[in-house]
Amino acid sequence: MSFPSTVLNTFRPDVLAMHAYVVQSAAGYIKLDAMENPFELPAHLQAALGERLGRVALNRYPGARVFDLHQALRTHARIPAEMGLVLGNGSDELISLLSVACARPGAVALAPLPGFVMYEAFARQTGMKFVGVPLTADFELDTAAMVAAVREHGPALTYLAYPNNPTANLWDEVAMQAVVDAVAANGTGLVVIDEAYQPFASRSWFDKLASQPHVLLMRTLSKFGLAGVRLGYMVGRADLIEQVEKVRPPYNVSVLNIEAALFALEHADEFARQAETIKAERERLMAALATMPGAKAYPSQANMVLVRVADAAGTFAALKARGILIKNVSALHPLLANCVRLTVGTPAENDAQIAALAELLREPLPLNAA
Repeated sequence: MSFPSTVLNTFRPDVLAMHAYVVQSAAGYIKLDAMENPFELPAHLQAALGERLGRVALNRYPGARVFDLHQALRTHARIPAEMGLVLGNGSDELISLLSVACARPGAVALAPLPGFVMYEAFARQTGMKFVGVPLTADFELDTAAMVAAVREHGPALTYLAYPNNPTANLWDEVAMQAVVDAVAANGTGLVVIDEAYQPFASRSWFDKLASQPHVLLMRTLSKFGLAGVRLGYMVGRADLIEQVEKVRPPYNVSVLNIEAALFALEHADEFARQAETIKAERERLMAALATMPGAKAYPSQANMVLVRVADAAGTFAALKARGILIKNVSALHPLLANCVRLTVGTPAENDAQIAALAELLREPLPLNAA
């Protein structure tokens, strides 16, 4: 049976104009394009996790076990009892839920750019207006521009990724505080601090939450080492978190997600060890890039490094031809012209990445590319 093409008009015009999020195939490649923890669990932990997941009641909806995960996360992250906590199927779902909960007519979401693309995507999907404020040329917060935008637009949601993606840097605390204060001065609106890359960063905003009741903080277990499990959490003032909880779908976190996350938190020392290795490898990758005339690497506090090269598309293609998959981010924003993003891999993966880049980036950057 065929249907008339006009059936597509059932969908909103803005949805018809969108592009779906596409994940490129990584089969056969060294996968360094998605900021994943590159380490698998040791064999004995794999066996223990497999046995444990095998006992999970897949025939039942998630039940009280989710509250065990709440408590385990509170203990792990030292979340005070008076703060609210809500779980999401990754941080992405939490951003979506915030947009749903705050999408009053005329509501604005605001974020620095370049930044995590899902802030804008979910805002627009729920009918919110999105306002992006460019970073400086060195990918720092433009404090004056951010404060002016907050005053002009009165955003319902102001996102600050700490560290930022894809630039990987931690912004200046004074600049961050100026934005947080500007939102508070408006008398309405939330600041959402996204600490997805916290395992690799030297600073956190967490200890400031108690004195900043309009600030919510998001984290995820994806970068912790569980990207495939899809589990994010958000904390903040209990009555604010309660409003997000109201729009959370029932059973959004599966029994397998819950059990795998509990297992990981019980073995947090293993994931902490992996994070330390990743941080050491990041410094080794940064040191190697500093010797390459055709590369300008920017400071990183995440498990990725942003690098400006003479030809981002050419560098991406050449690495792919050598069996290494990275991310060409040059088209995401004008400030990212000729930039690629490298994930920090295992020592062996980084050896291959460094060797290939050293061969490709031997010629100095042209002045207009630096």
